[in-house]
Amino acid sequence: MKTLVKWTVSDYHRLIETGILSSRQVELLQGELVEMPPEGPIHSYVTEGGVHYLRSLFQGLAVVREAHPITLADSEPQPDVAIVQSPRQRYLQHHPYPQDIFWLIEISQSTLDYDLNDKRKTYALAGIPEYWVVNLKANQIHVFRQHHDADYLESLVINQGIISPQAFPTIEVSINRFFADL
Repeated sequence: MKTLVKWTVSDYHRLIETGILSSRQVELLQGELVEMPPEGPIHSYVTEGGVHYLRSLFQGLAVVREAHPITLADSEPQPDVAIVQSPRQRYLQHHPYPQDIFWLIEISQSTLDYDLNDKRKTYALAGIPEYWVVNLKANQIHVFRQHHDADYLESLVINQGIISPQAFPTIEVSINRFFADL
């Protein structure tokens, strides 16, 4: 029988402070250190373009963060995009907590299973109200809403048109803008 050591967020922060993790791309998910694969050019391109587009839509309404940590009870993942409460200065001393987050987006090329399963459950359990996975292989977006326990009650797959985030029902986000140049 094998027993794994679970890390707390405080333990994880101490590991970061010591520099032990400086040469590794990892994130803390449900108490486990998960090594993340390197980002490919298409992933970077879509993330940068999506963030630029979302910042133009949410200017003055929310902060759009690109590939920065969020802090959950037993996790500190780094979603590709986090749309969080403003002002930006509220995150000087800590990363956004669940109550600060409107919704999260993962851009998925090589981590689709991880994003659709492990991350989805972690985000739902933490109370993140909305979660999108941009599937680069199928040019579609998985939308998860209405968190309940360790999952979401609503699940949609969209490959065209527009969608309005729950927190901003008057804002229309074009699905095609994520895949326009691919």
